[in-house]
Amino acid sequence: MSKINDGGPAFSCPEDESNMRNKGMSLRDYFAAKAMQAWFTDHEADFADPKMQEVAAKYSYMIADQMLKARLK
Repeated sequence: MSKINDGGPAFSCPEDESNMRNKGMSLRDYFAAKAMQAWFTDHEADFADPKMQEVAAKYSYMIADQMLKARLK
């Protein structure tokens, strides 16, 4: 299984002893959060439904992965 490209830290900061362990949110997670925000805005649905939550999460990470690929071109 190949490692997923997470794009590195979304909000990077210099490494020192105080923040070596906490790199924060990955760029992939940030892109997925933005995609999910758009999904919730554009789709009228019952988001309390676990199936709808699963669909929205999968969709959001698919978009995030495509955004990361586009950055490499």
